[in-house]
Amino acid sequence: MALRPVLAPDRGRYGPHRQQVYDRWPGAGPDAPLVVLLHGGYWRYDRLHLTPFAAYLARCGFEVLLPGFRRAGGDGGHPETFDDIALAVDTLPAGRPYILAGHCSGGHLALWAAARALLPADSPWYTDRLPDAVLGLAPITDLAGTIRDDLSDGAGLLLLGGAAGAADRLPSVDPLTLLRPTGTTGVPTVVLYGDADEELPPDQFGSYLAVHHDARRVVLPDTGHYTLIEPGSPAAAEIAATLRTLAGSLPAPVPPAPAAEPLPGQ
Repeated sequence: MALRPVLAPDRGRYGPHRQQVYDRWPGAGPDAPLVVLLHGGYWRYDRLHLTPFAAYLARCGFEVLLPGFRRAGGDGGHPETFDDIALAVDTLPAGRPYILAGHCSGGHLALWAAARALLPADSPWYTDRLPDAVLGLAPITDLAGTIRDDLSDGAGLLLLGGAAGAADRLPSVDPLTLLRPTGTTGVPTVVLYGDADEELPPDQFGSYLAVHHDARRVVLPDTGHYTLIEPGSPAAAEIAATLRTLAGSLPAPVPPAPAAEPLPGQ
């Protein structure tokens, strides 16, 4: 968390709001696997702390998009944070395979985005255009547990707009709740965490994996919450290897139709 931010070689926006922006690292050539990386910080903090890790993944051969979004405690929370995540991934060119990854609360948002097909069809966030794979890095998976355990001084309630509306809002934005009826999102899913995680209780990982019957669990020994995103650490190398495995099963890209201007990920 103390590392200096890394300036991306390419920056742009996916929407009109000042926080609907992205950083892009092009990776190793036009055929580099695309990783859309969602930052953590309990839905409150900005993406700068994850730029060194994004740059590290680019050095490992991936094209990396790191979107910003409206955050709890500012212009975001429910529904704006979820509006932005949906818009960011829906702006990607049709036919471009990608892996959606996220750390901590970014992992929550990644797992939620991979479960959008489980939402009611009349939900504004419903889609059947899902990521080709999803990787949760020490992800928050259970918003009810986050609220019960008062993680990060009420971060879950802040995301949901306070206690008064939390019960009504939680079911549509909680990965664990969305998953329960089917036991799968249909998206290849990996949950990776360290066995010495100092931020999240183990049931944040275990409860989700107990329900998601085809998710893969990767547990790194003697590894903490933030070591996962430390460039060059053994944990970061394991994450890069996991992404390579997921990238190996991505479908072939479908050539996009000609567009007047390039979109993120092209």
